[in-house]
Amino acid sequence: MFFHVFRENSTFAKIKNMNTVLEIDKLSKHFGSLVAVDDISFSVEKGNVYGLLGPNGSGKTTTLGMILNVVNPTKGTWRWFGKTHSSDSLKKIGAIIERPNFYPYLSAAKNLEIVATIKQIPFSRIDEKLELVDLLHRKNDRFSAFSLGMKQRLAIAAALLNNPEALILDEPTNGLDPQGIIKIREIIKQIANMGTTIILASHLLDEVEKICSHVVVLNKGKSIYCGAVEKMSNELGYFELGTADIDELVNTLANMPYFEKITRNQKLVSATLKTDLNAEELNRMLVNQGIFLNHLVKRKDNLEQQFLNLIKNETDITINNNRMA
Repeated sequence: MFFHVFRENSTFAKIKNMNTVLEIDKLSKHFGSLVAVDDISFSVEKGNVYGLLGPNGSGKTTTLGMILNVVNPTKGTWRWFGKTHSSDSLKKIGAIIERPNFYPYLSAAKNLEIVATIKQIPFSRIDEKLELVDLLHRKNDRFSAFSLGMKQRLAIAAALLNNPEALILDEPTNGLDPQGIIKIREIIKQIANMGTTIILASHLLDEVEKICSHVVVLNKGKSIYCGAVEKMSNELGYFELGTADIDELVNTLANMPYFEKITRNQKLVSATLKTDLNAEELNRMLVNQGIFLNHLVKRKDNLEQQFLNLIKNETDITINNNRMA
């Protein structure tokens, strides 16, 4: 494998900085002997939805606390919009990192008026944000009468009052029923489509897979992957194939140089790739050999399996390093 080394010219560097919302560099947090976050580095580019993914206790909430100036880091730095630890930059961010905390006896609108007053934001935005989270018709109802999902949506409305360029959500669907999860998911997608950069911390793989364009995987405080969701796995995937004569298909695939593993059941054949090949090319080659498919699908492992593979690989590396030490 070859790597091209180049020096960024000033124009390229400026464009990169304009598109970079958050840069984290070797950030760590220790609570006594407990290492909650361990030397993590990643960046967040404008207009994307980033999933901060990991099991409970992996360091997600601590990381969010540090970049929001709520938790003091042990070491490392972060920059919002190119500025290090800037309080002005935090004004461009909306965040929910705890359970919604409003006055239970006040209405949704009155609670948002209090938030708007603290943030010095005009009340004229309140109805707009309530409509965005589908609560405008409940604006005069008390907060205590809201379901958990409605309370979470009101918290999102509050976080959006300052029209933030970036929105941070910590486990936004935690504890919600399926209907509530779907509603929050739709709202997050709508906010993202408006151009807001979103960082979403979650331990729910299904949630991240359906919402996020990029993912940062944390395990025991360490970052073990950062990048596009579809590039999380190095695997090329596999084909599911079906035809009238399964035996002939298996024999033909076995004589091709593209597959490392071929398995079959009564109706379908699974062929795991070792070199890249698209479905059209494979179909054409099989037709040329007199095999006509009635089923052809190219698949990759879902995010859950990719995540489990990453965690397993990280554990195996740690065990091997301990044996060598």
